[in-house]
Amino acid sequence: MLTKTRSSFLLFLGLSLSLLWGCNSSSSSTNNNELEFWTMQLKPKFTQYFAQVNTNFETTNQDLKIRWVDIPWSAMESKILTSISAKTSPDVVNLNPNFASQLATRNAWLDLDRVVSTQIQQQYLPKIWQASSIEICQDNTCEVSTFGLPWYLTTRVTIYNQKLLKQAGIPQPPSTYAELAQVAKQVKEKTGKYALFVTFVPEDSGEVLESFVQMGVELVDEEGKAAFNTPAGIAAFRYWVDLYKQKLLPPEVLTQGHRHGIDLYQAGETALLSSGAEFLEAIANNAPTIAAVSAAAPQITGNTGKKNVAVMNLVIPQDTDKPEQAVEYALYVTNTANQLAFAQEANVLPSTVEAIEQYVKALEQKETTTPVEQARKISALQLQDAEVLIPAMKNINLLQKVIYENLQAAMLDEKTVEQAVADAAKEWDGN
Repeated sequence: MLTKTRSSFLLFLGLSLSLLWGCNSSSSSTNNNELEFWTMQLKPKFTQYFAQVNTNFETTNQDLKIRWVDIPWSAMESKILTSISAKTSPDVVNLNPNFASQLATRNAWLDLDRVVSTQIQQQYLPKIWQASSIEICQDNTCEVSTFGLPWYLTTRVTIYNQKLLKQAGIPQPPSTYAELAQVAKQVKEKTGKYALFVTFVPEDSGEVLESFVQMGVELVDEEGKAAFNTPAGIAAFRYWVDLYKQKLLPPEVLTQGHRHGIDLYQAGETALLSSGAEFLEAIANNAPTIAAVSAAAPQITGNTGKKNVAVMNLVIPQDTDKPEQAVEYALYVTNTANQLAFAQEANVLPSTVEAIEQYVKALEQKETTTPVEQARKISALQLQDAEVLIPAMKNINLLQKVIYENLQAAMLDEKTVEQAVADAAKEWDGN
């Protein structure tokens, strides 16, 4: 997904960097034969996996040693910002595109379009490769820069309670938001329960914000200004406001986060849950009775047919003194064989075209499949329609906040839908 940024863009969290390719640098790897690789919270579960990957790489690259450093989720952003500012960054880093893009605008990462051949680029899923690309404009010149190699992926599926839907006279789960509105009404009328829980807490899940994109709403324009004060934006606001006012959503959607939605589903109080395929295993442990009547369907979407995907990638800091070796290692970690192995270990999806084909084929060849495996197959197959729905941009959390707060105001009759949309747009443009 490409996002235009202005040359005056300030670095995330206020840090100002001046990073130029070819300038004097000092990587955190003090050993000339060492590559330092940072990941996010993958120890100790995947220690054995990476030990094998790194040993295999070192066997064919005997002049190199891999130093693997695992960073807690909560600490990664501050640590990588500090290391880049101090020019002590690692050689390869595991980040998500949204955060990595904040630094890409300041030339913090190696431009992979210049060092990875088109032939290799085409091995990755096209929309996933684009998720780590950004259009950077300086001195009236704009060019696309790819700052990350796609690694592992996750997509949501719709986990549904077959028993509740049957009681409501619904033969199959909804596939679109239009169908969802009807299902929500029917479930409430026939069972007294709710079809689903979705949070409007500003600091929590971005699922509602993503639903706007699925409904065909453009969130911001090329200049970063609000683009949602349109008939499509008003319709998306009205959709969620109407569901709430018709009492087809639990009242706690205004105060509780996604975790509460999980609890409600496991208690049998909702018919649908938007989550990852692997969560069926957690339901089996936490609520076996509900698990016994649960199945998975494709993710609910809007008229665009778009589906959400979350991406993890590998980026290479400009400051590395071993760019060629760093690229070679990152390509090795993300090649088809290693991605397939990691997908099986971690219950995630790979991001190369060949790996996805092999992943699905392996599931199809099984004589019997578990509900989790069926959900994984659904998750993998919907990658053809999946993309990162929210563009990488500055202050994305603020955009979600102003939209969610104005949605809440309209739900509580403090504003009309039209006024809520206009106020949200005005607030975003004034930030």
